[in-house]
Amino acid sequence: MDLMADVTSLAKRRGFIYPGSEIYGGLAGFWDYGPLGVELKNNIKRQWWKDMVYDRDDVVGIDAAIIMNPEVWKASGHLDAFTDPLVECKICHQRVRADNEEIKKEHEKTHEDKKVEWTEPKSFNLMTEVFLGVTEPKQKAYLRGEITQGVFVNFQNVIDSTRIKLPFGIAQIGKAFRNEITPGNFTFRSREFEQMELEYFMRPDDKEAEKVFGFWKKERMAWYVNLGVKKENLRYRDHDPDERAHYARFATDIEYNSPFGWKEFEGIHHRGDWDLGRHKLIYKDPDTNEEYTPWVIETSGGVDRAALFFLLDAYNEEKSRVILKLHPKLAPFKLAVFPLLANKEELINKAREIHQILSRNYFVAWDSRGNIGKRYFAQDEIGTPWCVTIDFQSLEDDTVTVRDRDTTKQERVSVDKLPEYIENKLG
Repeated sequence: MDLMADVTSLAKRRGFIYPGSEIYGGLAGFWDYGPLGVELKNNIKRQWWKDMVYDRDDVVGIDAAIIMNPEVWKASGHLDAFTDPLVECKICHQRVRADNEEIKKEHEKTHEDKKVEWTEPKSFNLMTEVFLGVTEPKQKAYLRGEITQGVFVNFQNVIDSTRIKLPFGIAQIGKAFRNEITPGNFTFRSREFEQMELEYFMRPDDKEAEKVFGFWKKERMAWYVNLGVKKENLRYRDHDPDERAHYARFATDIEYNSPFGWKEFEGIHHRGDWDLGRHKLIYKDPDTNEEYTPWVIETSGGVDRAALFFLLDAYNEEKSRVILKLHPKLAPFKLAVFPLLANKEELINKAREIHQILSRNYFVAWDSRGNIGKRYFAQDEIGTPWCVTIDFQSLEDDTVTVRDRDTTKQERVSVDKLPEYIENKLG
């Protein structure tokens, strides 16, 4: 089984992820999410927001602009230090990341008759330029390379408008853009992607920072495990000093054991006072009037990477069926409703009635095509946890058959008990 090829094929075939602008040949590093993919992404973001914001009394959320004053990026150091190493093939002048040996080897195979020589590595800035205005010269700005800076430039606004006290966090989900040299591995490395980040502010204290850093490491690892990712497919990896981002005092990645190697799922970074200090922002303790520049511990995960890794981890082949064992909280459809036969009006009417009831609280699929076995297999492949079938007994005693995706076991449940049954299953 070629897991990456199988998941890529399923993602397009079943409406999770399409190549961007495909009818015009696509564009490297850009992807579109189909009807099921957008639901998966929204479920990931919804669960993250619930756990990081709604369930905590020390975190608030914002949604900052994608384009900011260019001085933000100058102050943050991104215009000077947000770079990747680039090398160029001396034969065809194609450019690739200097640290990506796999891509370099693949490129060298295209010149089998010649020995490929690469230029010395050069720093390549990943910021994506845009030009604003209606007259020349237009104002140069940048699509944000990370969503983080929107939090830092609004640090004082959040304090003034909410009166929240340290320690506290600011959460954000949003788009970011990087002019990647060699995007690849499906949606893993893209030029447009979505991040979900928490910046947690605290007093500048080494012992406290170590404690907070350790707390968020455990919290973020547990989040993925609780949403169904296999423990053996996850690990921590500390960054060496020479690979840390320019803002990081120390950093740890949560990595996933993907078909293309152990790759970053989410990063936890000790940013110290780098950002607030560069933006010349301070915190005044409302109780003591003490003034200082807070430190920040960051958790930074990619929504697109999460969607990809959840799909990879959930993909299973069993005998004659493909099962996408997504956690029910992430599955695009929570339920599917079927009439046993598509040519019996009384069954269809009853099924429509139940579909309407369930749709008040859940995203529910409807399927009356083909035989019941094919419908089950189709729902298994897109990850629907439970299928509800309306048969002739349903007309007599108002009960339905509920089939479990993972076990294929079936239970008879009263229609009036269905919402409670589903809620208990969701947990």
